[in-house]
Amino acid sequence: MTAASVTGGDTTFVTGEAVALDLPIARVPTRCLAFLIDLMLQLATLFGLLIFVGMVAYRADEALLAALVIVSTVAVLVGYPVAWETLTRGRSPGKFALGLRVVRADGGPAEFRHALTRGLCGAIVDFWVLGFFGLVAVVSSTCSARGRRVGDLLAGTVVIRSEAAYFAPSLLHPPPRMVMWAAQLDIDAVPDQLALLVRDYLKRYGQFAPPVAFDVGLQLTQRVCACMRVEVPAPIPPFEVLAAVLAERQRRALARPI
Repeated sequence: MTAASVTGGDTTFVTGEAVALDLPIARVPTRCLAFLIDLMLQLATLFGLLIFVGMVAYRADEALLAALVIVSTVAVLVGYPVAWETLTRGRSPGKFALGLRVVRADGGPAEFRHALTRGLCGAIVDFWVLGFFGLVAVVSSTCSARGRRVGDLLAGTVVIRSEAAYFAPSLLHPPPRMVMWAAQLDIDAVPDQLALLVRDYLKRYGQFAPPVAFDVGLQLTQRVCACMRVEVPAPIPPFEVLAAVLAERQRRALARPI
C-alpha cells in the first residue's frame, strides 16, 4: 500500500489524516546549491572549532590532538545537519535559502530520528566516507522518481520545495450516528502507518468481495480500537467505524493552527 502517487515532477502525498498534499519535490540542481551553502557554513564552523581545539589543547600529545580533530570533524559533518533539521523541522540554512524542506515520506514533519538517519548516512554513504564527495547522493537522487538520496530512503523522507506546497484536501464525512462517538476518542493514539492502512482500505472498499471487506475491516477496527483503548462498537459495521475515526482524525488535523 502506498501513501503517495507521482505525477510528472510533483508528488501527491496522502497523510494519515487522509489529507492529500500536492508537494513539489526538490530536484538535484536545487538540492546541490542548498548543499553547497550548508557546506560553506560547515567548513567555517569546523575551521573555528579547530582553532578553538588548537588553542585549548596545544600542549596535548599528538594522539589526543588527532582524536580531538576527528571528533570535531565528525561532530560538524553529522551534528550540523541533524541539529538544524531537528530544531527547524527539516530546514537547514541552505534549504531555507532555497525554499526546501525535509518531510516524511507521507508528507508529515520530519523528527530527530529522521534527521539522525539522514545525517549519519550523509556522512558515511552519500557524501564523504563512501560517497565520493557527493557522487553517490547525486546518482541516487537522479535515479529516484522522488529525488531521494540513500539517506532519504533509509530515513523514509523526501525533500520538497516547501514554498510551492499547498493543501488539496480530500475530505471524509463521518456517518452521522458515529459523530458523537468519534468526538470523544483519543485519535492521536492511532499510529500514522495504521491510519494509512485504514485510508487505503476505505478507498478500495468497493473492490473487495463483501466477506473479504468485512473481515479486513473488522481486523483494522480491532487494531484501531485497541490503540485508542475503547471497545469495538457493536453492531456498527467496520466500514462506518473506520470512516468515523479517520474523519475525526482529519477534522482535528485541519483544525490545528498552521
